[in-house]
Amino acid sequence: MRMVSISIQTVLISESVDPRCRTILEENGIRVTEKQNMRKDELIAEIKNYDGLVVRSATKVTADVINAANNLKIIGRAGTGVDNVDVDAATKKGIIVMNTPSGNTISAAELTCTLLMSLSRNVPQAAMSMKQGNWDRKKFMGAELYGKVLGIVGLGRIGKEVASRMQSFGMKTIGYDPITPPEVSASWGVEQMSLEQLWPQCDYITVHTPLLPSTVGLLNDETFAKCKKGVKVVNCARGGIIDEEALLRALESGQCGGAGLDVFVEEPPKNRSLVDHPNVISCPHLGASTKEAQARCGEDIALQIVDMVKGKNLVGAVNAQVLASTFTQESYQLIKLGKAVGALLQSFSASKKPFSHVQITTQGDCMKSSSGYMTSAVLVGLLNHESECCPNLISALSLAKETGITMNQAHCASDGATEEVCKVEIVANGCSYKVSGSVQGGVPVLLELCDSVFRQPISLTGNLLFFKAPANPQLLSSLAGLLATEGVEIESFVAPADRSGDLWYCVGVSSLLTDLSVLNSLVKDAAQLSL
Repeated sequence: MRMVSISIQTVLISESVDPRCRTILEENGIRVTEKQNMRKDELIAEIKNYDGLVVRSATKVTADVINAANNLKIIGRAGTGVDNVDVDAATKKGIIVMNTPSGNTISAAELTCTLLMSLSRNVPQAAMSMKQGNWDRKKFMGAELYGKVLGIVGLGRIGKEVASRMQSFGMKTIGYDPITPPEVSASWGVEQMSLEQLWPQCDYITVHTPLLPSTVGLLNDETFAKCKKGVKVVNCARGGIIDEEALLRALESGQCGGAGLDVFVEEPPKNRSLVDHPNVISCPHLGASTKEAQARCGEDIALQIVDMVKGKNLVGAVNAQVLASTFTQESYQLIKLGKAVGALLQSFSASKKPFSHVQITTQGDCMKSSSGYMTSAVLVGLLNHESECCPNLISALSLAKETGITMNQAHCASDGATEEVCKVEIVANGCSYKVSGSVQGGVPVLLELCDSVFRQPISLTGNLLFFKAPANPQLLSSLAGLLATEGVEIESFVAPADRSGDLWYCVGVSSLLTDLSVLNSLVKDAAQLSL
C-alpha cells in the first residue's frame, strides 16, 4: 500500500538544466522533451501534452500557462524560490509546485560572502582601474571586516551559511527571522533581535528572505535613515527586497556606503542608475550559477519527482504540504473513506446547496496525524460536482474557500475502546447532515447517518440508495416491489439499530434509479450514489 499515486509519464524541460535531470527521469520510465527559449504562446500550446514541467527562473509559469495545462500535475523549479510560478493558480488547478530548497545554498552563500569582501576592499573597481592602465592606491582605500557587525535578515539555510563563513573573518553576526527560533540561530552564533534593534548596529546588511508582500521594500528610505551612516548592503536573494530608488538616494547622500547586487526588480535592469553607480558592485543574477549548484538542482528536482511518483517521499513541495503525511499504509484507505463520506454528503445535500459549513472531527490515536488530509479528502468528495476543475487533495481547501465554505477541524483522543472514526457534519441552506465512518478490514465503512446508528457497518462501495422512513414491517417488501418495477434489484439491506421514529436505511442496488421521486409514496427523504 502506498500514497494516492500521482502518475507522471511525460515531462517538459523548458530551460537549460543539468543533463542528470533528464537522465534520472528517463531511467525511471518518464519521457522527457527539452525545448528552450519558448515564447509564452509557444509554451501555452506545448504544455497541453505534458504531466510535468521543469523550469529554472527564466520561464514564467503564469495563470494563462497553468490554465492551458490540462494534464499537468507538477511544476518543478530547479532552484530556490518559486517567484516565476503562479502558485495560487497552480493550487486551484490541483498542481503540485516543487522547488529544490537546498540545491544552491552553498553557491548563493559564497557569492554573498564574495560581495561582502569586494565591498570592503573595492576589488572590482580596483581591477577595472588597473585594466585602464591606472595605479591608484589611495582611491581604493578599504576597511577590514574584522570586528564589524553583519546584520543578516533571513536566517534560513543561506543565512546560516553566510553567518558561519563571515564569523571566520571575525565579524559579529546579528540577525532577524520570524520563523527560526532565537535559540536555534544562537547555536550557530547569530544573536536574533527585532529589525528596529538591528538597523542601527550594522556595518553591513545582507538579506536572505523570500520575496513576499511583507518583504518588498524591507530596506527603504525609512529604514536606511535608521542605519549607521555608510552602511553597506548586499542582496543575493530577490530583487525588490531592497527598494532600488531608496537605495540610489542613500548611495547619493552617503547614508549607504556601497551595495552588492546580484538581483534586480527587472532583470536585466533597463534603468542603469544603480548598475552604473561607482559604489555598486553588480552581477547578472549569478547566485546559483556554479557547476555544482546546477548539477545539484537538476539532480534534486528529478529525484524529488521520481520519489513522489514512487510514493516514497515528498520533498520541496511548496503548496502540497497536505500530501506529506500520506506516505503511510493507512493513509490510502483513510483518503478513500474521506472522499466517500464527502460524496455521500454531497448526494444528500444536492438539492439544498450551497454548502455553508463543514465540521470534520477525527477520533482515535491513529487518526491524529491524518486530520489534514482527511479534511481535504472529504472536501474532494463534497466538491466533486461543484467545480469545473476536478478537485484533488491539493486544490480542495482553496476551492472550498473560494466557494464560501467555512471549515472547522477537531480531533478527539481515543479512550482506548473507541475505534478510529471520522465524523463529518455539513450545513447546506440551513439543513444539517451528519455521518460517521471508519476503515474496517481495509474497507471504508459507514457507521452512522443523521443519528441513525446502523446495525452493521455499511461498506462504502457500489451503488447505494439511502432513504428515510418510519419503522414499518412492510417497508422492505414494499420497497422491493417498487424498485422491481423500475428494473432495480436489491443486493443488500441495512437497517438502523433503533426502531422508533423516522430512520435512515441503506439499500445496495444493482443500478441507480433514474428518478428518486418514484419513492415519494414510501419515504420522506432519499439520496443515492455510486462509489
